[in-house]
Amino acid sequence: MKKIIILGAGIVGSAVAADLCQRYRVSVVDFNEERLRNLKQRCSVDTVLRHVHDPMTVQDVVADCDLVIGALPGFMGFHTLMAVIDAGKDIVDISFFNEDPLQLDEFAKEKGVTAVVDCGVAPGMPNIILGYHSRKMEVEEYECYVGGMPFERKWPFQYKAPFSPSDVIEEYPRPARMMENGKVVVKTALSDPEYIDIDPIGTFEAFNTDGLRTLLKTIPVRTMKEKTLRFPGHRSLMAMLRETGFFGKEKVQIGSQEIVPLELTEHLLFPKWHLKHDEPEFTVMRLRIAGTEDEKRKEYIYKLFDQYDRETQTSSMARTTGYTGSAVAELVLQGAFDRKGVCPPEYLGFEEPLFRRIMDYMQQRKIHYRVEEKTYDSAAENSK
Repeated sequence: MKKIIILGAGIVGSAVAADLCQRYRVSVVDFNEERLRNLKQRCSVDTVLRHVHDPMTVQDVVADCDLVIGALPGFMGFHTLMAVIDAGKDIVDISFFNEDPLQLDEFAKEKGVTAVVDCGVAPGMPNIILGYHSRKMEVEEYECYVGGMPFERKWPFQYKAPFSPSDVIEEYPRPARMMENGKVVVKTALSDPEYIDIDPIGTFEAFNTDGLRTLLKTIPVRTMKEKTLRFPGHRSLMAMLRETGFFGKEKVQIGSQEIVPLELTEHLLFPKWHLKHDEPEFTVMRLRIAGTEDEKRKEYIYKLFDQYDRETQTSSMARTTGYTGSAVAELVLQGAFDRKGVCPPEYLGFEEPLFRRIMDYMQQRKIHYRVEEKTYDSAAENSK
């Protein structure tokens, strides 16, 4: 039986472990003993109590596995990915880090490693879907609107974090890259707010975030944008905190003490953003892919609405993020995808059989990406 090492026993890593342990030998590594204990009570996995904070530790814990799944917070993601590649191990990584993963492409090829990165709900599934359509049509426009949050709106934040809160905060100061008229433009995160109505919830506020990542390099599309969805009110509050300096990473002097504003902000916010284990929450996504196919104007709209699974007691964000990773892990373990180097998710979408298998995998786990297709005889008809 093939062995998988999962780095991280948070809500996403635990969901992946519970999914894959039914078919593989799974070991989960984390520094939090309580997390590991709770996971072991829920499913048949081995647990390793270690803090993978340095490359030597990473290489030690992955030494005897067939595949690594990275489910660590973003600030640990890049250096952990580099250490796994250096160990010569294939990896499917879910973490969302600042660095460009493609800079490790040649290194991964030299090591003979398949490293699939950004393999979550977004980035992740939208990349796979766009990759698929880019091989069947000339894509001219791509839009992604995505968000995850609890059903209960609570003042003042209108939000709780269904994944690593530090990764949420990181989205708000990070500049957002978009593609406009074939050129990459950089915008301030939280900018260009707009309201959008999505069933069955209602009105959301959308704003710019840096989610396109590798798509800006791998697929030529004239216009691309990605926006995060939140309940109205959250964006302006986060913008105020950012502009006041609460997300700053440089030390400031206050009397005789030096503090890092971001560390104080995290200390105060995270207890209020804590999502309870069984608290109902949901993930919502809208993708729009438009262009020319078979000499006609075509448009595809993908819609996702997923919510907390009471039967398995798994959050929607853990399901939609984690099962993308486990679907791709299956393909790598089975030899269906063995391209060497750093592989963004869109590479899997380029191959229709792989795209179909991933979509079927999600469908079997009751994660439904519903698609609407529209065909226009001419550009004029499209503008009506």
